[in-house]
Amino acid sequence: MQWQLSWQRKALYWQLMRMDKPIGIYLLLWPTWWALWLASDGIPAAGIFCVFSVGVVLMRAAGCVINDFADRNVDGQVERTKQRPLATGAVSSREALQLFGLLLVCAASLLIFLNNQTRLLALVAVVLASSYPFMKRYTHLPQVVLGAAYSWGIPMAFMAIQGEVPLYAWLLYLANLCWTVAYDTFYALVDRPDDLQVGIKSTAILFGRYAQPIIMLLQVVFLGLLSYVASLASLHWPFYLGLGLAVLAFAYQHYLARQSRQGAFRAFLHNHYVGLLIFTGLFASLGWY
Repeated sequence: MQWQLSWQRKALYWQLMRMDKPIGIYLLLWPTWWALWLASDGIPAAGIFCVFSVGVVLMRAAGCVINDFADRNVDGQVERTKQRPLATGAVSSREALQLFGLLLVCAASLLIFLNNQTRLLALVAVVLASSYPFMKRYTHLPQVVLGAAYSWGIPMAFMAIQGEVPLYAWLLYLANLCWTVAYDTFYALVDRPDDLQVGIKSTAILFGRYAQPIIMLLQVVFLGLLSYVASLASLHWPFYLGLGLAVLAFAYQHYLARQSRQGAFRAFLHNHYVGLLIFTGLFASLGWY
């Protein structure tokens, strides 16, 4: 990769990393921040907070690059993705792999600030992030692999702060995995007609006409697990208020998704506010008592 890049090339790499569409960063940050606050029983140390926040941005960017590399031969046949840099040929496969490697190196450099146990967990994060894009060829459950990847910051945060991963951290991990499968199924509904034509698999295709009821079930499990985590962590009423507002947010998402494919995409985007509501409730619960 040439280090002296024109503004045009930088814009293409920026687009390839999906930095112009930060929703994925938000959906990764919220559960990571939940874990950091819970593991710290309040506001985490500034250093740990910065390491994990920057790490989320870098790993999400790396995940987007390897995803587009895996889909480079099919994105051009999907309406929503046909203008992506790899699909149009504006960025080569070699450049994409070089950028992916650079992002991993930058993310790995953050591990010097963490303990050895967390570094080992970080290896799992790389495997999950790298394998997800290729799962769409072999299983109808790539969203589960994405959920595992998007939730992995939770055990890492607990290990970095407490030196262990307690039971309620794994329950939080499972809750976030269910939430991720739910919102990414909304996302997959947008592409379902195109995916059926090109042979891409997803939970939206697997669930068929039951997609929205199953999404609703996953959201109920998510809220139930969070309630149990709250009881184990002795959280207070602001957190439960956040959960209550999340119920209303989920109801609105299903209203949107029933309208059209674009409505399903808006429902996916709306999950940013669910993450915000839960974090706000957690922050208030830990901060006021």
